[in-house]
Formats: sequence, C-alpha cells, structure tokens
Amino acid sequence: MYLIGLTGGIASGKTVVATRFAELGAVVVDADVLAREVVEPGTDGLAAIAREFGDSVISADGTLDRPALGAIVFSDDKARLALNAITHPAVWRRARELFDQAEARDPEAVIVYDVPLLAEAAADRPIRFDRVVVVHASAETRLTRLVELRGLDEADARRRLSAQATDAERLALADDVIDSDGGMQHTLDQVDALWARITS
Repeated sequence: MYLIGLTGGIASGKTVVATRFAELGAVVVDADVLAREVVEPGTDGLAAIAREFGDSVISADGTLDRPALGAIVFSDDKARLALNAITHPAVWRRARELFDQAEARDPEAVIVYDVPLLAEAAADRPIRFDRVVVVHASAETRLTRLVELRGLDEADARRRLSAQATDAERLALADDVIDSDGGMQHTLDQVDALWARITS
C-alpha cells in the first residue's frame, strides 16, 4: 500500500485532482464523505454534536442541520475546534478501516486520502502518509470560485477561507504541490506527471 494525503484549501481544485487520481487507478477515500457518515442519525458523532451545540442543529427528521451548524462554527473558532474534536477522531478511525480494506484487496494499491483539513488536524494525525500532495490556488482565485461557481456571497466566502489553515501551513506539509491557478489541463497534466513518478 502506498498512501497519499491529498489536501488543499476550499475551492482549490482538490476534487478535480482526486477525480484524476481515481481515473488513473488510485483508490480514493474522501474525508468529506466519511465526515457525513460519522454524524448520521444513530451515530455517537451526532449524539455528541447535539450535546455540544444543542437541538437547534438537529433537523426535524433527526439529521444534522448542516447550515445551522455551519453558521455557528464558521463564525466562532472555539465552536469549530469543539466540532473538530468530535468528528476528526471518528473520521480517522473510519479512514483507517477503508485503507486496510483496500490493502487487503490489493497490497500494491495506491490510496489517495482526500482530506481538506489535513493541516488543521496535523497535530493529532494518527496516520503517516507516504506522500502529501497539496493542491494550491491563490486566495483570490479561490474567492472567485466560491462566489462565481458556488454562489456564496463574498463575505461568507471570505469567512470560510479565513476559517481554514493558511496557505503557508498547508504548503509546509507538502511533498508535492499541484498548482491549480492555471487552466484545467495544466492541473491534470501535473497530476499525470506525479502519477507517473509514483508508479514507475
């Protein structure tokens, strides 16, 4: 098993890179998907969130009200850290299970763990990566993408950008950097070249 940690700031183009890795043959595990799994109704994660943040973040159908929770954690660092303390350990445990399953199917598997908050969780990261790949785009590029492609208003987009690790903190983790400020093909060409180096 060869384990790659793939990270990047919001709207950096990380999903494009993860998709390309999957097309090239990698097993991609998405931390955002796992983060939803560990707070589904009936999970310990959702119960802990309800205890920490109250019933206002639980929808009438018993699911997590993500917009309500997001409104709290994106404007309050202490609340965001409390949420991370609940969800991060559960996500890491589930990720490890999926890595082990992939390795059992193919001991030579290249596994890409798509994890947006790798820099934020670096201190308590229980998994060692063989390589960390950072997808990087300037803050202005990411702001434009959030507003124009995702429909956020500029103030909300800026809040979300500032709630994440800095570019310097992410880049400090990088073994490789994929520059996604250019066009799509430029980004894909870099992924293809990195894949060739990894698998040669």
